Amino acid sequence: MKMNYFVFGTNDMAKAAGFYDAIFEGVGVNKVQDEGRMTLWMGDGFMFALAEPFDEKDATVGNGTMIGLNLDSSAEVDLMHRKAISLAAQSEGAPEVRSGRYSAYFRDLDGNKLNIHCMI
Repeated sequence: MKMNYFVFGTNDMAKAAGFYDAIFEGVGVNKVQDEGRMTLWMGDGFMFALAEPFDEKDATVGNGTMIGLNLDSSAEVDLMHRKAISLAAQSEGAPEVRSGRYSAYFRDLDGNKLNIHCMI
């Protein structure tokens, strides 16, 4: 079994989509849908989406919820973390070696937590 897709809720689609357009630029993740209440990007073997909640209530973050993105190198981890912070993301851990992986953490503009890492 492997992960197929994951979705983060957002309360500001235009702002959130612009953030992820910039984050995914140059790493092989491309926007494939940008209409209605959902924006969708595809990478090699997975999909990532932003959605305005179907029940029309505010999107909220899950306490303890996080997604991990595997990158090809420590340079990509450093670059993506710097880019995220420059786009107003909140750092949740600067790039360093943790548990045998080079990793960093940040929260997007809606407060969703991401881990980016590569094998060392």
